[in-house]
Amino acid sequence: MIKKTNKMTMEKSQEQKRFNMIEQQIRPWEVLDPVTLNLLKLIPRENYIPLVNQGLAFADLEIPLGHNEKMLSPKLEARIIQSLNLKKSDQVLHVGTGSGYFSALLAGLSLSVITLDIHIEFIERARDLHRRHKLSNIFYQHHNGLLGWKDGAPYDVIVLTGSCPKEPIGLREQLKIGGRLFLIEGMAPMMTARIILRTDEHQFEEKNIFDAVIDPLTSNWKLSSFTF
Repeated sequence: MIKKTNKMTMEKSQEQKRFNMIEQQIRPWEVLDPVTLNLLKLIPRENYIPLVNQGLAFADLEIPLGHNEKMLSPKLEARIIQSLNLKKSDQVLHVGTGSGYFSALLAGLSLSVITLDIHIEFIERARDLHRRHKLSNIFYQHHNGLLGWKDGAPYDVIVLTGSCPKEPIGLREQLKIGGRLFLIEGMAPMMTARIILRTDEHQFEEKNIFDAVIDPLTSNWKLSSFTF
């Protein structure tokens, strides 16, 4: 009975922290879309946090993941999801698997997600977590995401969860007509989140949507023989 009570108390504490995260961090950063806010309640962020940093699951900061990589802050994750305006029919390419949490958010609102990372450990851990949480529409590639993934193209959405000094060449060409590419472009301390919309075979519209500074995507990697 004591164990059951302790578990219930812990669950209530987690839900209160999640509520505070949404109300105190995410809403004030202009994330008001009810679909996005509901998704944040449904996908348990704390399950994707490394054990050593479990106490920081809902904090307004970037959480270290290893390999000098970091998990995006909650408000930035939410702002990106809102800006993508995802549909249940969307096929998504996600560059930068990391903890696996952002891939899970994408999968919750789209048809399918291909997620890429240069760190095989991140892919393996994310895949195991996604299976545990019964997310079956995510697929994994150990690959330099700055090149995209032509085998799965064209995509409705391509999203990079690390910054780039300049837009990688060839990524926008992997979009469907009507598809959109999200990236954070520039060098610290001046970076801009951008959406690039493919309007026809040769034309694109570009829009700057907010300022944000995050670590760059890493391109140094070694191909693994691991098969997913």
